[in-house]
Amino acid sequence: MSYDFAYPAQKLKPYIKQYWAIENVVKNGEDYTQRIVPSGLPELIIYIDHKPTSQKRSVEEHCLLNGQHNDYYDILICKNLSLFSISFQPQGLSQFFKIPLSELTNQSVPLKYINRALSDELQKRLSEKISFRDRVHIAENYFYQLLANNQNYFEFRRLSDTIEIIRNARGIVEIDLLAQNACWSRKQFERKFLEYIGMSPKKYLKIVRFQSAVFTKSKNTALSMTELAYACGYYDQSHFINEFKILTGMTPKQYFYKENSVSDFFQ
Repeated sequence: MSYDFAYPAQKLKPYIKQYWAIENVVKNGEDYTQRIVPSGLPELIIYIDHKPTSQKRSVEEHCLLNGQHNDYYDILICKNLSLFSISFQPQGLSQFFKIPLSELTNQSVPLKYINRALSDELQKRLSEKISFRDRVHIAENYFYQLLANNQNYFEFRRLSDTIEIIRNARGIVEIDLLAQNACWSRKQFERKFLEYIGMSPKKYLKIVRFQSAVFTKSKNTALSMTELAYACGYYDQSHFINEFKILTGMTPKQYFYKENSVSDFFQ
């Protein structure tokens, strides 16, 4: 399996976290199951070759916009997989598409339902190019154009500052403090957070704390589960296990044994 990664140009960094791609060749008669867990980042995935299948998510189109999700699901890869993905900053997607991000929560929505012209052009142009760098260049040109029509930049900056606080605090921060920093009442803050991020602040903080645990463990594999739990702000071992089961379908020990321990949010 071959991976490629690239970071956006400076102007797009407040909105796009990274570009990545996979080229995977599956032997005839074999298949591979990948568990997808909450990352705290929305993304756009363009399947260049065959699409995977999933019982919990629709993969009916080659160009899918994945909103924030607070559950896990599996994808089954049984043919050659070639995909190009754009991972957005948590608040970044709001500046490219004029829809409340809450409408995408726990959904994989065909991009054509939101912007058919963009969906058709991206699929066509990216399929014509083999080079990952060429695909990045094509994607950036389209998103530069979309950015010219962004709205409510002042509110976007307030949410960007909020995400930075959450990131620095590794998800261990009071919602009232976040609302106060954004100069909104708690009710206003929760409404804006849902609109720009795609889920409630309470649920989002749980995902960031989970991502912090994944990141911390990747940097210090010798940490025991108990040490990891307390280092990442969980009340006790039971709380730690329950949160992992909800977000991954596994206990922490099972997850770190079976899965590649990399944090998309903190890397």
